[in-house]
Amino acid sequence: MGLMHVAIVALLLFGTAGTAAADQAADAWSALRAGAHVALMRHADAPGGVGDPPGFRVENCATQRNLSPKGRADAEKIGSQLKQEGVAFEKIVSSPWCRCVDTAKLLDLGTVETEPTFGNVVVLRDQREALTAGARALIAGWKARGNLLVVTHGANIFALTGVSPASGEIVIVKGGSDRAAPVGRLLLD
Repeated sequence: MGLMHVAIVALLLFGTAGTAAADQAADAWSALRAGAHVALMRHADAPGGVGDPPGFRVENCATQRNLSPKGRADAEKIGSQLKQEGVAFEKIVSSPWCRCVDTAKLLDLGTVETEPTFGNVVVLRDQREALTAGARALIAGWKARGNLLVVTHGANIFALTGVSPASGEIVIVKGGSDRAAPVGRLLLD
C-alpha cells in the first residue's frame, strides 16, 4: 500500500468521523431547540483520576476532586455558548459533588438544585443500580415542554446511555422515556 493510498484512507476515515460528530451536534441543537429533552452533562475538567481521594466527604469540597482553572473557564464558556444558541433550561439539577455543582453554577443558566440520584456511581458503587434506576425514573418523568439540564459524572452518563463523555460534553436524551437513548451530543469548546 503506497503512502498516497494510506493518506486517502486516513482522510476518508477522519472525514467520516468529523461528519458523524457534526451530525450528532446538529441533532443535539435541534433537540434542545424543540424542548422536552434532558441534557446530561459531564462536569468540566477536574484532574486527579477517577472517583475521589480516600476519606472524601460530599459536604466538604476540600476532600474531593475539584474543577481545575481550565474546568472553571470551560464551564463559563459552555454556558455562554448555550445562551448564544438560544438554549434555555426549565430546570437544572446537579450531582451533590462539588465539581458538578460548581460546573452547573458556572454555566450561569439558572438556579441549580442538587439531586442525590445523580451522585457518583464510581464512588457509590454499592448503590449504582439504585442511583441509575432513580436517574432513569427522573428522565422518564420529565414531560415538561422545556429542557432539563443534569450535571453529573461520566460514569453515570455511561450507565444511562452507553456513551462515555469527555469532560464538559453534553449527551441529549428524550424526556419521558426510561431508555435514555442519545439523540445527539455536544462537545463545546
